[in-house]
Amino acid sequence: MMDAETQEIFRQEAEALMEALQEGLLVLKETPDDLEVVAGVFRALHTIKGTGAMFGFSRLASFVHNFEAAFEAVRSGKSVVTPELINVALTAYDLIAELLEGGEPDPAKDEELTAALAAATSGEAPAPAAAPTASEVPAAPAEIKEWDLQFRLPPDFMEIGGNPIAMLDELREVGGETTIVRPLTDRLPSIAQMDTKVIYTGWQVILPGAIKENAIRDVFMFHEDQMELSIEPVHAAPAAPVAEPEPAAAPLAEAAAAPAEPAATAKDAPKAAKAAPAAVAQLRVAADRVDLIMDRVGELVIAEARLAAIANQLENEALLGVVEDIQRLALGLRDSTMALRMTPLSSIMGRFRRLSHDLAETTGKTFDFIVEGEETELDKTVVEKLTDPLVHMIRNSVDHGLEGPEDRAASGKPERGLVKLSARHAGAEVVIEIIDDGRGMNEEAIRKRAIERGLLTEDSDVPRSEVLKMVLEPGFSTAAAVTALSGRGVGADVVKQAIEALNGTIEITSEPGEGTVFTLRLPLTLAIIEGLLIGVGKERYALPLLSVEQILELPEELAGGTSATDVIELNNELVPVLRLRQVFNRDASASTHQKIVIVGANDTRVGLVVDEIIGTNQTVIKQLSPLHSRLKIFSGATILGDGCVALILDVIHLVSLGQEIEQRLKGTAA
Repeated sequence: MMDAETQEIFRQEAEALMEALQEGLLVLKETPDDLEVVAGVFRALHTIKGTGAMFGFSRLASFVHNFEAAFEAVRSGKSVVTPELINVALTAYDLIAELLEGGEPDPAKDEELTAALAAATSGEAPAPAAAPTASEVPAAPAEIKEWDLQFRLPPDFMEIGGNPIAMLDELREVGGETTIVRPLTDRLPSIAQMDTKVIYTGWQVILPGAIKENAIRDVFMFHEDQMELSIEPVHAAPAAPVAEPEPAAAPLAEAAAAPAEPAATAKDAPKAAKAAPAAVAQLRVAADRVDLIMDRVGELVIAEARLAAIANQLENEALLGVVEDIQRLALGLRDSTMALRMTPLSSIMGRFRRLSHDLAETTGKTFDFIVEGEETELDKTVVEKLTDPLVHMIRNSVDHGLEGPEDRAASGKPERGLVKLSARHAGAEVVIEIIDDGRGMNEEAIRKRAIERGLLTEDSDVPRSEVLKMVLEPGFSTAAAVTALSGRGVGADVVKQAIEALNGTIEITSEPGEGTVFTLRLPLTLAIIEGLLIGVGKERYALPLLSVEQILELPEELAGGTSATDVIELNNELVPVLRLRQVFNRDASASTHQKIVIVGANDTRVGLVVDEIIGTNQTVIKQLSPLHSRLKIFSGATILGDGCVALILDVIHLVSLGQEIEQRLKGTAA
């Protein structure tokens, strides 16, 4: 029995396989004839089964074996992919996930799902005009004279510690004394072109027909997806005509093409071999170790800033030269470590596609779920905390937003609805949108509910955008009835809290009959940023440099102003201005050369009047204590080179203040 640590290693390795399995099943739902995807699903199941058995997951391996058999029927052409098969397969996927997590579901469920998988793949064979192939006719062991096995190992097989001789010895053990091994040397390049790390030789192995095919495949369990492998049964004389419909060609990379497709030529085979090196070597590292490295890099950046400050005071050229080298190395280390923390949104997109499938089954609504920009990268901490909010918002878009088929037809819309999840970079932020083409939000119903709860008064003149945001308040719901998905008013406020905890914002735009757009704006990272250091009175503050658009001299007509707010004209546009001296209630006299820093967020700009532009620095973000976290104007703090603390200004909150000023100015002008 494997120990807990070893089993945990298997679980971690199985995560990627499970993601690929679920993704493949959902793709097959839309493109059931894609035999390449069928082959991918089969490979994922085969690997999970083999490694599961090796690591002591006997029940999982036994169940996946039956799961694999269903897709072998599809792969071999005896059945086809149907909606029923996909639904049962997804339920089977859930059982595997539960077993991987250490759960102990009712054993009867294994038999129930195995029977359902068998039923879903029975009676759906293609037209019987063609004679059955060898793989379609269950033959007794005596009917197979021998197995003709031909394989070529991945080019990097030796680099990853593989041993071809040991693999051939294992095949000899499987086949016994009658095993015949012949080298395939048709791809040997000239000596001048040879790379000593690459295996150019292939092998043909003749094995006794009494051996089961699975026993042969188990030898290649960990390499089958990256290598060329062909296992062909050679029948005795009476069975020879059976092989006629499937012409035997040069060895194929079975992992690269489904057996149900026409056999590839030898000309195609090198393509698979060349594709293998394109895969980037992966190293799985525990997240807490990466976090620890990030913390150390942050402390190194602070120490480097302190060293630079001391070197500048001493004015020692040799020391300054060393400091420059350390700064360069620290910057490179920071960027490399940040890259380790960044992860694409595609890492969590699989569960949303599964969610959309389940929602379609639960609600009876037909819709297309589209994902755009899943390659967009975010700090892994942000990505991990995004899953639950996005699940709730997608569920909300389907349950509340999309109409049923009859209502859509009555309003002239296509029968299938649309839910889109998109992501893109925008300066220092990542913008994520959840879009639906449903009925839109009912402003009057929301306003009425808000008045009932005391959030608004009857004579409140609140903009539509602010009224729509009321749905994010705790316990707020306009649903007439509670359903299995929503209606209790629990969830939207949790989404708001989760996004705000990530220093992000939520915007809602909606038009009756046209749909709703939820826009999330999130910082790229919560660790280290490039900052602009500014002075206000005797205090220093930091601004995210990517949010800074311009730095201007303060116009003379505004230099003597004493109010906290003002407005300037910039490029034929009125831009609200905040005097940070008044906002922060600083009593020191103003600088004679004040500056305006123009910052932007949410497609809106605001000018910040500061006394001094100190310069740029690497800003290591330190979270504020719970006592200070309620000060929304600050998103964190950082330690400067002289050991002092500088607060990091929250640009999004400052821009919101600017928007309030702008609305008041428009109201006054009206």
